[in-house]
Amino acid sequence: MSSSTPARTLAHPAISARLLWVALAVVAALSLLTYLVAFDQGAVSQSGMYLHELMHDGRHLLGVPCH
Repeated sequence: MSSSTPARTLAHPAISARLLWVALAVVAALSLLTYLVAFDQGAVSQSGMYLHELMHDGRHLLGVPCH
């Protein structure tokens, strides 16, 4: 006697593909912003002293050592 199991249907994923891409884009943007504020020191953001000073103040605000 063999018992047969009913065929399973594929369930929809709990997270849609669009939501996954949006989450990935947000994580990438926050990672870039964190890099620019914490570690850049003007190497990538060569847009003048204004942006450098703004990021420098952000480092002090977040407690990231920069000197």
